[in-house]
Amino acid sequence: MTAFSEAEAGPAPLPVPALRAALLAWFDRAGRDLPWRRGPEGGRDPYRAWVAEVLLQQTQVARGLGYYDRFLTAFPTVQALAAAPIDDVLKAWEGCGYYARARNLHRAAGVVAAQGFPTTYAGWLALPGVGPYTAAALSSFTLNAPCAVNDGNVRRVLARLRAQAVPTPVWVQAQADTLLDPARPGAWNEAVMDLGATVCIPKAPRCAQCPVSAWCAARATGQPAAYPAPKVRAAVQEVQAAALLVGDAAHAYLERREGALLGGLMGLPTEALRPGEAVASALARLCDRLGAQPGLLLGQVRHGMTHRQVTLHVYAAQAELPRQDTGRAALSRLDQKALALVGSRQAGLFPVE
Repeated sequence: MTAFSEAEAGPAPLPVPALRAALLAWFDRAGRDLPWRRGPEGGRDPYRAWVAEVLLQQTQVARGLGYYDRFLTAFPTVQALAAAPIDDVLKAWEGCGYYARARNLHRAAGVVAAQGFPTTYAGWLALPGVGPYTAAALSSFTLNAPCAVNDGNVRRVLARLRAQAVPTPVWVQAQADTLLDPARPGAWNEAVMDLGATVCIPKAPRCAQCPVSAWCAARATGQPAAYPAPKVRAAVQEVQAAALLVGDAAHAYLERREGALLGGLMGLPTEALRPGEAVASALARLCDRLGAQPGLLLGQVRHGMTHRQVTLHVYAAQAELPRQDTGRAALSRLDQKALALVGSRQAGLFPVE
């Protein structure tokens, strides 16, 4: 028989019942008190849980709490959301980013208002904008269904438990399915996510506070933060565009954005620079499209969006175009920055360049 080391053999099998008991005891004692977790375990309010899950897909909990309260105040029921104009929904979502989430939530609310909330995983998955993670989470939280979730926190916790450097989605889901407590699936899912969010954090895991550290293979290596290996990040793309302000910061001509990222929002009319193109050329193209006369450069604003760093060159312009109240329009953070700059310049706080 060929001898081999324990490391080469891989981590020992996990004592699943003991691990479940330890993690759930910790969760019952130290789990986060969050507004969407109110109600009986496995029988949570589906609307509140749904809004929270969609909102938190791309938003940290600390920031999401304020957005969640604002959205629920505007639309306290799924019927209210379904009946609202999309512009009102986007306005309530303002600042959360990834606005396709709000558009899909609004579309799906129309389905739910007409047909009722889903009663199965497949029913949740069939709604617009609901993927496997959200369907599993909502099934376990609201139906007590034995569906294991697979998100970034779950991936990190399970990769460290097994010292798996490159955990594939299929591997993570298989591990999550194996460890899921069928008696308390919703609590188990929340416990794993809370552990990843508060203890098994990316750069400096708090192993001394971890209820399952005794079984953690990554901790046994002495380098728990090395697991999982960092993902290869997409290069940041530099994007420049010319923008026109027809009017002032309070009342301006706005256009509706298109595309997956900002589609549906209103914003200043813009024209992206082509490779190697000067700002003046893009500005001329934009003015031709709108029949506008360009004026002074009001300034530049920069904003990061999904692997993009956008620089907007904002110019004053004159044109016979309708203007609207910018305070009532649903705007991206980029346009909010541009209008804030313009407002400061027009108030005389800075000299116009």
